[in-house]
Amino acid sequence: MSELRLFITTTEKESETVLAAMTDAFEEEGYAIATMEMDEKRDIWEASIYLDFDQEEEMTPRFTALVEEVLPGRTVQREVIPDVDWIAKSLEGLQPVRAGRFIVHGSHDRGTARAGEIAIEIDAGQAFGTGHHGTTAGCLEIIERAFQSRPPRTVLDLGTGSGVLAIAARKLVPARVLATDIDPVAIRVARENVRKNGIASGIALETAPGFHSTAFRRHGPFDVIIANILARPLMRMAPQLVAHLNPGGQVILSGILANQRWKVLAAYNGAGMRHLRTIWRNGWVTLHLDRP
Repeated sequence: MSELRLFITTTEKESETVLAAMTDAFEEEGYAIATMEMDEKRDIWEASIYLDFDQEEEMTPRFTALVEEVLPGRTVQREVIPDVDWIAKSLEGLQPVRAGRFIVHGSHDRGTARAGEIAIEIDAGQAFGTGHHGTTAGCLEIIERAFQSRPPRTVLDLGTGSGVLAIAARKLVPARVLATDIDPVAIRVARENVRKNGIASGIALETAPGFHSTAFRRHGPFDVIIANILARPLMRMAPQLVAHLNPGGQVILSGILANQRWKVLAAYNGAGMRHLRTIWRNGWVTLHLDRP
């Protein structure tokens, strides 16, 4: 079924402002939002929200009002997105991504890893995480640093999506990894990606709607918890997440816009965590903390 896109044309800096406002207004309702660079030399970006046709009547005035509040005078445009195979389409231009020693590539780019690199094969599909988003790349960089300094024995990848971070963790160290997601489709996708990457054991994949799931008690507590989700749920779950962490354990958090960084840090400082480093990627941040 075709979809509808409402969008404005803006600059990179202004697109970050709009993205932050859209995240606050729409993230909990499940709408897909995005910013995209259209012309690097002229600094032209688009900020978009995607919806079904039956949502247009309600969402157009809401999106227009939001844009007028943060960037007055901008024109909201409308585009009908045709029903095409976006997975195949996205693969046409999807290039390998390098983050630290990791290289994340599609099946069309097998054999591109250099000596010493850790290759992870992930095709664009039904679950988030191909390495191209700044949040995923930031997590991969911190995973390498964190595991080198303190190799973990147990790892939790919370909100695993495609499974890319769980696969990275398992390829880097012989730890026991639990990968969970609230979406059973994501778990099916992640399980296939684990198999495709030649991992025969060491990763348990489970659908888990929250920390009340028995999976966390059966596999935890954890030396490292990775959560690439969104700022608001990360803040809400801070006490529960830290409760499943071993003393001296580390936490890697992403899905956080730059202007949300201090709020997330405050939530985890309040839960007893210490900030170690922040990585900045395309308006998003990844946080590395530990439990002293």
